[in-house]
Amino acid sequence: MEEPTESRRAGAEDLANGALEPEEAAPEVEVEVEEEEPPRSATAKQEEAKAALGAEGSRPFTMRELLGELKEDGEPAATGSGGSARSAFGDGNGIGSAEAEGSSYSQDSTQQFSSHHDVAMDLINSVTGVDEEGRSRQRILSFAAKRYVNAIERNPDDPDAYYNWALVLQESADNVDPNSSSSKDALLEEACKKYAEATRLCPTLYDAYYNWAIAIADRAKMRGRTKEAEELWKQAILNYEKAVQLNWNSPQALNNWGLGLQELSAIVPARDKQTIIKTAISKFRSAIQLQFDFHRAIYNLGTVLYGLAEDTMRSGKPDVSPNELYSQSAIYVAAAHALKPNYSVYRSALRLVRSMLPLPYLKVGYLTAPPANNAIAPHKDWERSQFILNHEGLQQADASDQPPSQSAGHMDRGRKPVRINVADIVSVSACADLTLPSGASLCIETIHGPTFLVADSWEALDGWLDAIRLVYTIFARGKSDVLAGIITG
Repeated sequence: MEEPTESRRAGAEDLANGALEPEEAAPEVEVEVEEEEPPRSATAKQEEAKAALGAEGSRPFTMRELLGELKEDGEPAATGSGGSARSAFGDGNGIGSAEAEGSSYSQDSTQQFSSHHDVAMDLINSVTGVDEEGRSRQRILSFAAKRYVNAIERNPDDPDAYYNWALVLQESADNVDPNSSSSKDALLEEACKKYAEATRLCPTLYDAYYNWAIAIADRAKMRGRTKEAEELWKQAILNYEKAVQLNWNSPQALNNWGLGLQELSAIVPARDKQTIIKTAISKFRSAIQLQFDFHRAIYNLGTVLYGLAEDTMRSGKPDVSPNELYSQSAIYVAAAHALKPNYSVYRSALRLVRSMLPLPYLKVGYLTAPPANNAIAPHKDWERSQFILNHEGLQQADASDQPPSQSAGHMDRGRKPVRINVADIVSVSACADLTLPSGASLCIETIHGPTFLVADSWEALDGWLDAIRLVYTIFARGKSDVLAGIITG
């Protein structure tokens, strides 16, 4: 199966011509460019400090803001304190600077940091770019770096100047010509040092932890499956965890956290792999729950389940049926393809796993349901039966609806089947209600009222919740015809 897709760093979108659509990007190792989160601005206290300092480095610019403003003014050959870039303030979440007390530097410390600045500037100036556009972009990045050096010299306690400088270093690493002597790894290492200083000065700087984790992950990828790579992946995972602690509502950070765990699982001893994989699955699932149409996390969850099915098949001692894992994997890959039908990575993966679906349905399994139109029926009247899910909705299976190789578990012919059309769904959620039979319950709220069902286990409940939500999301995005083509084609 193709490589999983990664959310890229906040504030470092495609620079010269604006952000590319994911399908048009040309990422490394099939990594897709992510639509980024809004840039963070400073608090009122930091705004006062900026007014007093007049420093360009005292807020976290995005690279698009910086390069856009500088391109309008041409490409200056020298630094200055002009305010052209300062007019590009973005929406923020109120991140502030650290207090001056306890964070000032001695003259020796300042000289030490000055030496580090020289190393970083030499690395940036050594980058030539792969073409004329890259060279033009690198000249602007070099100019930006000088601005942030000047800002730090005026105020060594400015976390946003360090953050912005780290972004310049990280962006320069992406601009390295493979045939040049510039070291991408050295640039990323310097970027990590700046992110470390930014977070030391301002421990609540979410974007710094997030982008720092991406820089570490990029360094880990250069080292293959080595012990050094393992340590770097562990560092990246810790920074993604910190980013999520600071901003729990970030599906991008959760997705990348899951990817880091997935990469780590390929390096650690076999005895530790299963635990790490299960944690990765939980991160992808959490990302999807925050953003149901987040096709990257949907696809990544499909790939990790496929890998788990392969491992389970080889081990010979499965905790869960490999066929069930393959089927779950196929559901997520099919959903990602339905949301992004023109993306070649998803199309290729779908060809591999489509036969693992219970065609002509997306999902088939067991749920315990009350009689139709009687949600408060006595528990003795609830019946465990087979349900089928496709692009049109969810319904109880009767004899005529039996999938291939399924011959038992359909509902009593004397009962009216439960049918829920996808167009009628309002919400889908887990529920806990003492009036329901014991077990893992879910509630499907529709325009006609709620329908309560009970899954066989909590793991099965997660699968049903995700599948039904994905079918509804695909319908809401106007892509039901794509999903129909996948399962009925």
